[in-house]
Amino acid sequence: MAGKRKTPKMVTTKEENMKYLRKIFTMLREIEVSINAQSHEKYNNTEIRLMNEIVYATGTGERLISTQLASRLGITRSAVSQIVAKMEKDGALRRVPDAVDRKIAYIELTDEIAATYKVIVSEYADFVGKVVAYMGASKMERLFTLADEFSEAVALALEDCNAKK
Repeated sequence: MAGKRKTPKMVTTKEENMKYLRKIFTMLREIEVSINAQSHEKYNNTEIRLMNEIVYATGTGERLISTQLASRLGITRSAVSQIVAKMEKDGALRRVPDAVDRKIAYIELTDEIAATYKVIVSEYADFVGKVVAYMGASKMERLFTLADEFSEAVALALEDCNAKK
């Protein structure tokens, strides 16, 4: 069975797993709070994440609709529609109908907000620079190496869970 991977034996207790889960949640929350505290703009974390997804997709030649944004952000399509409506009213986003299927509307940043987004990202980059200064570049590299390994382990664990369904 060359292609079959064996599921590893659990080596931690349920209590230890809960401790790790709390640490992961705490780390993510601290990162989110730190970045939000850095921002002087009127956009919350979800709105910034939505803009990130649009910018990333645009950079790869892709255009996104509400359903795709909902999936990428892990929120409902209804929540995305509310966010888009608010940001569209503020002049940050626009809906662009598809040339062939008018029922499809792509979500894009306005030119004005695209410039503001660059400033926000620059501020975030400066903040990360301060974190690196405190932590050290070599520790950051180790952190990202471990984060990549963590992501791979998460993907494998998801495969295991989905295989059992």
